[in-house]
Amino acid sequence: MIASTALKGISSMATRALLADLAREYERRSGQPAAIEAVGGVDAAQRVQSGEDFDLVFLAADVIDRLAAAGHLLAGRVDLVRSGVAVAVRQGAAVPNLSNADALKAAVLSAASIGYSTGPSGVALIELFKRWGIFEAVSSRMVQARPGMPVAGMVASGDLTLGFQQLSELIHVPGITIAGPLPDEVQITTVFAAGIGARSARVEAARDCLAFMAGPDALAAKRKQGMDAA
Repeated sequence: MIASTALKGISSMATRALLADLAREYERRSGQPAAIEAVGGVDAAQRVQSGEDFDLVFLAADVIDRLAAAGHLLAGRVDLVRSGVAVAVRQGAAVPNLSNADALKAAVLSAASIGYSTGPSGVALIELFKRWGIFEAVSSRMVQARPGMPVAGMVASGDLTLGFQQLSELIHVPGITIAGPLPDEVQITTVFAAGIGARSARVEAARDCLAFMAGPDALAAKRKQGMDAA
């Protein structure tokens, strides 16, 4: 019989809705619950690094690798999804042209304010602006959302003109319009992966849960949240 004690997990906000769906379906199938807390990715990594015990950790793949190398997670990363970045404006606002990189650059240069996240996509966005040579021109208008604070909410409230965030964090938010994904030539794709806590007492249960989440039966839930299987 599968133990009813919930697996304890932590994730970044980008995979919050997906993991909630997958955890519910996994419990329905197996009887094994999983309680996955979603916080800012930086905060999640810090909590794991500080020694807090988790059975499951869901973060960007490179962060999972660093945590495993430092001994906080067991070896054996499980890649779950590939997630791209999209751009949002407040509902009712003019929707910018994002058909190519030049159009996106023009939209950024003309925006009164530009929001981005603390996660890996935010770091990559800054690097993109630097490659374009526009970072100095727009840096005073850039607003980094606090960890765990959705960029989409700041766009919906009118605090931001343009919001850049994982599509999965935009698609179900009221009060915004998704202008579109980043153009293919500059798309920022993050692989989100999972690891098992080094001190987990539920290793086999955690492995079984991850096998389901990485398997074909989880594909529909991933696509529903604007993600692709990794």
